[in-house]
Amino acid sequence: MPATTTSTQTVCGLDAVVAPGAAPERVLTGFEFVEGPAWDPRTNSLVFSDIIGDTLYSWCARTGLDILRRPSHMANGNTWDRQGRLLSCEHASSRISRSARKGDSEVLVSHYQGRELNSPNDIIVSESGRIYFTDPNSGRSAKFGVERSQQLAFQGVFMLEPDSSEPTLLVDDFAKPNGLCLSPDESLLYINDTDRQHIRVFDVSTDGLVDNGRTFASVAGDEPGVADGMKVDSAGNLYCCGSGGIHVFDPQGTRLGIIEIPEIAANFTWGGEQLKDLYITASHSIYRLSMAVKGRSLFGPE
Repeated sequence: MPATTTSTQTVCGLDAVVAPGAAPERVLTGFEFVEGPAWDPRTNSLVFSDIIGDTLYSWCARTGLDILRRPSHMANGNTWDRQGRLLSCEHASSRISRSARKGDSEVLVSHYQGRELNSPNDIIVSESGRIYFTDPNSGRSAKFGVERSQQLAFQGVFMLEPDSSEPTLLVDDFAKPNGLCLSPDESLLYINDTDRQHIRVFDVSTDGLVDNGRTFASVAGDEPGVADGMKVDSAGNLYCCGSGGIHVFDPQGTRLGIIEIPEIAANFTWGGEQLKDLYITASHSIYRLSMAVKGRSLFGPE
């Protein structure tokens, strides 16, 4: 379907991060439920998941849409490790897979202390190669995964050291942990909670563990949308899906505004040659928004 531009309301404060006059442009549509966008600078392409459609896709403005993996085990969040391999959270298999080439994949992690993970949801990699991921039970529901009982008694957030298959539990008191991201200097780990509609922030120690958790901001409201995908830009501003669109906060937690999207936003990432295009996965479509502030690459050193 041809790209379309949809008008959006400018909210006071967003002028600091959104390009002047920019509005979300729909670049792809017709999917069942899109998530997990990750930009690949090697090919100038966007990798993303259609969870319900059970497919991992790659899209390039020059060459179009391509299937990376089908079935994808209902993959959700995606990112790159420090070696440029794709890491994917799989709802249906309760594991994280790693792939270096189209079609090839291996299991990176699937259990904690002998019990299956719930359903890894979102994932990030630190500069040291440590992997952080959230593990709610969303993928054990009939709609977003395979309905089955969970083996863990909690919904946790984990860290996985490079070349390890046994994750370390960081925190287990979330109702439903979902999106997560590190601050630009990696001294802070932000984690949001879908059920509680808020963001918590933790101090990160040199060994990768976290402490001193406290509430950073709320993304609750009367409009559709829940706490979901979350990232920071190059200036340290934090973006989080929530009620009414993508909430943008400065590093101190002051809300700059809400980026309104025509469909319910689930996740996003920065792409383009200058990392100033915000690609948003929203229900059945992919949108692109021109930004004034550069994003942060998910792929290796910047």
